[in-house]
Amino acid sequence: MTLHLNSRMSDQLRKAVCATFSFLIFSFACASDVHAESFESWLSHFKGRAIAHGISQSTLNMAFQNVSPHPRVIELDQKQPERKKIGFESYLRNVMSQTRIDQGRSNYHAYGHLLSQIEKQYGVPANVVVALWGIETSYGANTGGFDLIQSLATLAWEGRRREFFEKELMSALEILQGGHVQRQDFKGSWAGAMGQNQFMPSSWKSFAVDEDGDGHRDIWTTKADVFASSSNYLLKNGWKSDYPWGWQVSLPASLPHGLVNSDSKRPLGQWKKMGIRIHDANKSADASDDAVLVRLVVPDGGEGRAYLVTSNFDTILSWNRSNYFALTVGLLSDFIKRGQSGPEVHLNR
Repeated sequence: MTLHLNSRMSDQLRKAVCATFSFLIFSFACASDVHAESFESWLSHFKGRAIAHGISQSTLNMAFQNVSPHPRVIELDQKQPERKKIGFESYLRNVMSQTRIDQGRSNYHAYGHLLSQIEKQYGVPANVVVALWGIETSYGANTGGFDLIQSLATLAWEGRRREFFEKELMSALEILQGGHVQRQDFKGSWAGAMGQNQFMPSSWKSFAVDEDGDGHRDIWTTKADVFASSSNYLLKNGWKSDYPWGWQVSLPASLPHGLVNSDSKRPLGQWKKMGIRIHDANKSADASDDAVLVRLVVPDGGEGRAYLVTSNFDTILSWNRSNYFALTVGLLSDFIKRGQSGPEVHLNR
């Protein structure tokens, strides 16, 4: 392609146009390079690394039989939808329905003995574990229908985040080789999250627990392993048993705006002295007000609900880096434990 530039164009503009044109050509070349290597070629090289990593040939044969790139997975990964901010109130209504609350209470009581044992072992409240379970997979009802090996292989070959997904695929092969899940049952989300608590394979390696002692860390069908694995994740990511995740609060008009959504933590007693009123006075901390450091989270940036949150809220954030998600987990856990009913309970400010 030839660029025809007006002779009277300034040198500065000429350089800008040329630079832009060069950038576009470079970007096009990079985009074209994503699939420059065939899937078969990439897979052959990956299998060689897997063998060196300790994965057996029989496992590879079983894992990759009839596996080819999944067009829908590529579409979902490359799609960059415009995200419309719906606000926390709308999010809360969508995610924490009355049905989800009722099912949470029902499961909390149905598995009460098991959950109590695991809570004593890890120090993580059972209602928080049940809330995570409910929000991630509707208490195990929706764990994802994508073939996990195919999804991870597709994403690794696609190349946008090759190093990350090759690592996850290698971990998935270790899970399969260990017999923790059958090949036909190895399913999950299009992005590789799996099981009733939606662990990525690397998270399974680090945090999954064989709670029932059968030799397998089964987060797909064994409730004991699901609950213990979630508890272990939260414990190892910093959960403290002597205080809750946080409290919903009312703010005084005099509160400095700079304290809203700040990372700065202050003793709970100091916030109270500033005129902040805690709604749920019954959800107290075992530690003194001066020992509990909290920060102020207002999910919609100064309007609507407000919360004082502890480091346990940050631990929930390590699971999913969304304030909306972490707050909903916390609130759902509270309603599950309290056993209150009716949508007015959780929708009123």
